[in-house]
Amino acid sequence: MSQSKKYISELEEITKGVKNSFSTLEYDLLFKKPDARTWSIAENLEHLIILNSSYFPIFEKVKKGTLQRAFISKIGFFTKMFGNMIYKSVSDGGKKKVKTFPLWEPKLYSDQDEAILEKFYDHQKLLIQKIREMEPFLGKGIIIHSPANKIVVYSLDKALEIIVAHEKRHLEQAQRLII
Repeated sequence: MSQSKKYISELEEITKGVKNSFSTLEYDLLFKKPDARTWSIAENLEHLIILNSSYFPIFEKVKKGTLQRAFISKIGFFTKMFGNMIYKSVSDGGKKKVKTFPLWEPKLYSDQDEAILEKFYDHQKLLIQKIREMEPFLGKGIIIHSPANKIVVYSLDKALEIIVAHEKRHLEQAQRLII
């Protein structure tokens, strides 16, 4: 199985999980917040759309060969450290709450976006397409930067691992809201 197929398969499973868990819910339950500090199901999905989409310009630059590497990206220790640290923070099953960067906060309100599930499904299709486009660059040690901070660097492969783990984390977080 190619590297991209592994990520794509996991994203397809996450999409199925969203459909199975939330497609039959009443509209207001998608936007219900248990408290002011906890995101609703819809906000979790919107956050994933915003965060994943912030990688798309970086992926385009990788494809075109125009991604400018930060000086720190030439030091393997930092790329491994940042990548592993971020991966660990998003793959803990949501045990430790982590505040997101403002640019990735959900910007959705129940009176604005009734079609959040369809929006998420469409986004997943686009994300899968972007990952397919990255296939020729996987396993080549290409270093990218975080969309939130150009000094935070890690491999393209690790970025895709982070994206998938992060989606799993937020699916689990959203599913806990309906239990």
